Amino acid sequence: MSQSPSSAGHGAPLHRLLLQAADAVQGVREGRSLTDLLARVPAELRPGTQALAFAALRRLGSAEAARQQLAPKAPPPRVDALLLTALALLWPDADPAATPMYADHTLVDQAVNAAKQRAPASAAFVNAVLRRFLREREALVAAAERSPLGAFNHPAWWIEKLKQDWPAQWQAILAANNRPPPMTLRVHAQRATAADYVERLAALGIAARATGAPTPQAVVLDKPMPVSALPGFAEGLVSVQDAAAQLAAPLVVGAGLRPGARVLDACAAPGGKTAHLLELQPDLQLTALDADAQRLTRVQDNLNRLGQKATLKAADARQTAAWWDGQPFDAILLDAPCSASGIVRRHPDVRWLRRPDDVTALARVQAELLDALWPLLAPGGRLVYATCSVFRAEGQAQLDAFLQRQADAKSHAVPGITGHLLPLADNGNAVSPPDGFFYALLTKR
Repeated sequence: MSQSPSSAGHGAPLHRLLLQAADAVQGVREGRSLTDLLARVPAELRPGTQALAFAALRRLGSAEAARQQLAPKAPPPRVDALLLTALALLWPDADPAATPMYADHTLVDQAVNAAKQRAPASAAFVNAVLRRFLREREALVAAAERSPLGAFNHPAWWIEKLKQDWPAQWQAILAANNRPPPMTLRVHAQRATAADYVERLAALGIAARATGAPTPQAVVLDKPMPVSALPGFAEGLVSVQDAAAQLAAPLVVGAGLRPGARVLDACAAPGGKTAHLLELQPDLQLTALDADAQRLTRVQDNLNRLGQKATLKAADARQTAAWWDGQPFDAILLDAPCSASGIVRRHPDVRWLRRPDDVTALARVQAELLDALWPLLAPGGRLVYATCSVFRAEGQAQLDAFLQRQADAKSHAVPGITGHLLPLADNGNAVSPPDGFFYALLTKR
């Protein structure tokens, strides 16, 4: 059943949400992060705005292809962003059983209302374009989907890179990127089992399932919900973390590090993996490092909620002389900056923000981080290299090059975990379907 004009965003009129979502879409097209844009949206409008912006960005390529047919000369940017948002929301779902967010006539009516507020002279134009789209939708959709942009909703360079890296899976990866992700939780390992928490949710009428090995603390909800509604969240019983991301900490800890082991979580913000390490082995002497001091406040907030302690340092991990005390680490987690090409379904703006040369630049930073941190690892120590990317340049190719440079590094294969983890239901790995990640486990001879 589709929603009424005011049912999203806690009673906010749809035209107000459309204006906010259109502003977010325009901001992304200008190169700004959706996370930052949503942070500026009034709190009462944020949930509804996020839902609309996410849906619009997942179909932005299709909407652009259709708008080019309907209005070859683009209208002013703010009007264009509103038009593209509405076209994306009017796009037919690939699943015929899916319920649209809003009825077609409601969307058109509210988009025109939004145009009257934003650019009154363009309201008739917006109305005409959207009504023509509804009349000719089947033909316009078919024509739009004949272009790669309209068919896959990713930039052409991204599509070509996936074709090169994953010739058998590239279309399935693109399709997975355009679907909303599940909401996955991590149950605190010292306080409860995943099965216990699933039972607790069931008693409240919340449907969920435990994933089992290799992410024994992971619980997937049937439907996303606000964290404030999760029992035990405020007390630190559960945290939100994708199943693929939950593989990092167990890979670092292994069968258990020595008591009081020195561990470095490089590039630690926002702190999910930092917290997970301490849940698995509370006695760790853990240093959480991040180049962004502001983002470290999120790490501290996570630690406070979970009742954990770590040493937080704001520094560029590559500049070791500025922050390292000279004592080697027993284990290092390097969750390196990357293209985020594996978490597009959670961050639908990423595909529109990245540029082709970004991957090369990020791969260079990853190599610099690996080379800078490797000397800080004690002999026999473990280093886990991770990226939330599906591009080989940031994964297997990066690992191969590092092993060529470092004669004392040995790579260990862990079936179903190390290597490229693709965001597919049939991904050949043990977590299904995960976000896209790459993991490598290295030890120092």
